[in-house]
Amino acid sequence: MANANDRFEPPERLVRALGREEEEGGVAARRWLADLPGSAREYLERWELTPDRVQTPGGRTSMVVLVRQSDGTPAALKLGLPDGAIALEHAALTHWNGRGAVRPLRADPDAGVLLLERLHGDVSLRSLADAKALLEAAATLQRLWVPPAEGHPFTGVADHTAALADVLRERRAEPWAADVRTVIDEALELREGLLADAGDPQPSLLHGDYHQGNVLSGDRSPWLAIGPRPLVGERAYDLAWLVRDRLDTLLAAPGAPAAARRRVAKLAESLDVDRDRLRGWTVFRAVEAGVRELSTGGRPAGELLLEFAGLL
Repeated sequence: MANANDRFEPPERLVRALGREEEEGGVAARRWLADLPGSAREYLERWELTPDRVQTPGGRTSMVVLVRQSDGTPAALKLGLPDGAIALEHAALTHWNGRGAVRPLRADPDAGVLLLERLHGDVSLRSLADAKALLEAAATLQRLWVPPAEGHPFTGVADHTAALADVLRERRAEPWAADVRTVIDEALELREGLLADAGDPQPSLLHGDYHQGNVLSGDRSPWLAIGPRPLVGERAYDLAWLVRDRLDTLLAAPGAPAAARRRVAKLAESLDVDRDRLRGWTVFRAVEAGVRELSTGGRPAGELLLEFAGLL
């Protein structure tokens, strides 16, 4: 169990991410952040866990404390915002039951707290050469694409992206968005076209935030996914973030436009996904994320994402 003198300070990445939050809920998020050390101690006591250390640099919406259970088994205590996202993550992880993803051990979903099997947090697919990483990422993702359970709680891609599109339209009207209105319009038009012609006839449970950094080395399986933001819908949507992985390296290399298009073609072929739909969802997601970054002061990251969307 935790020592009374243990300190569980949130990692700087988490502090910066929530400090930039300006939308509704930002005040509550910062209040949650201030209470986080006490929350960590509460669950260490409740679940009889001994802390090793807070994992750094960590994520942007949660804190992970590496712990040991009462029998000495290593695990990871994840504390996230109690906004419903962790409850959905738990539902998806429970449905996968360790198939291609980290296995949940205990949970208080309404409070945003999970106890997960311990993976090798410092070894993600980004530790591999790009070609090998893409192969492993595709193989792991394919294992996650299963039918959702009846009565599942997950939002569909159409509804999820409708909310994103509404925010994009609002941001389009802002003075700072004058230079990116054309690309926003193109992204919104692409989304409308994609939804007008349904993709997969049988929707799958999607990871929702799948990229190489969210696939870690494990003991019972070489690679396991973490951090889902689960949705239900067509697989091309889920694959889009792999296309833009290692974006800074991709854009810095000679022939970046051709390399980006080759990546779309290769991933689409390897996972039997329509190439044009994959390209369309990749553009929409890159533009939405890029404009979101610009709106919160993340100009370098935002410009990089919008440049990438322009290549496709």
